[in-house]
Amino acid sequence: MENTDHLGMNKTGVDMAPRLTKAMLKGNDLFSVGPVSAADMAAIRNSYISLNTPVGSVPVPGTFKGVLTSGKEKLTGHSPEILINKLGERLAFERTGVRLYDALIMKCEADQSSPGGKIISVSLLKQFRDEEAEHFLMVKEVMDSIGADPTAQTPDADAAALSSLGITKVLTEPRTSLSQCLEAILTAEMTDNGAWELLVELCEEMGLTDTASEFRRAVAQEEIHLKQIKAWLRELTLGEAGV
Repeated sequence: MENTDHLGMNKTGVDMAPRLTKAMLKGNDLFSVGPVSAADMAAIRNSYISLNTPVGSVPVPGTFKGVLTSGKEKLTGHSPEILINKLGERLAFERTGVRLYDALIMKCEADQSSPGGKIISVSLLKQFRDEEAEHFLMVKEVMDSIGADPTAQTPDADAAALSSLGITKVLTEPRTSLSQCLEAILTAEMTDNGAWELLVELCEEMGLTDTASEFRRAVAQEEIHLKQIKAWLRELTLGEAGV
C-alpha cells in the first residue's frame, strides 16, 4: 500500500489555484444570500432537543427470571434498566470490535511487504479479535443469567453502533493506510477501556461482585489491546517520519 503521507498533486487547498479562488469569491459576492442567523438555527435545534425523545427504550423483562431480578433490584433502590442498557451497549460494541479487527487483519495480510505490515503482528491481532469475541459471549451470558434479552437493541447499544460507523468506514476503506487504520482502532479501544471500567464499577455498586470480577478480566485484556495498538502506531509513525 502506498504511503499516504507522500507529497503529491493535492488540489484541495486554495493555494493551488489562486486565480480560480478569486473567481469563486467574486461569484460568492454576486450571489450572496445575506447573513445567516445562528440564533435561528439554534432555535430549530433546541425545539427538537426540548422534545426529549429518547433513542429507543430498555425492553421490559421477557422471562420470569428477568421479572424477579428487576423486582429485587427495584426493592433495593437500584435501577436494573441502567445495567441492562449498559450491558446491551457493551454487547453491541464488542460485536463491532470483532469486525474491526477482522478488517484490520485482512488489510495487514494484504500489505505484508509494507513497513506497517512488517511491524504489526497478525497473530496478535487475531488474539485480540478472539478476545473481543469472548467478551461478547461473556456479556451475553451475564444478560441471560439475569433474564435480560441479549437480542434486544438498547438505547446505548444503538448510540454505540452509530458512533462506531466512522471507525468501521476507515478500516474497510481500501485506500486507507495501516497507520490510519491503527488510529481508528485506537479510538475504539480507548472507548472500550473506559466503558468496561464503568461497567465494572456499576456491577460492584449493585452488589454483583462475581460479575464485576469476571468483567475485570476483560478490562485487563482491553488494557493490553490499547497499549499494543499505541505502540504499533508510535513505531510506524516515527518510522515513516525517519526519526
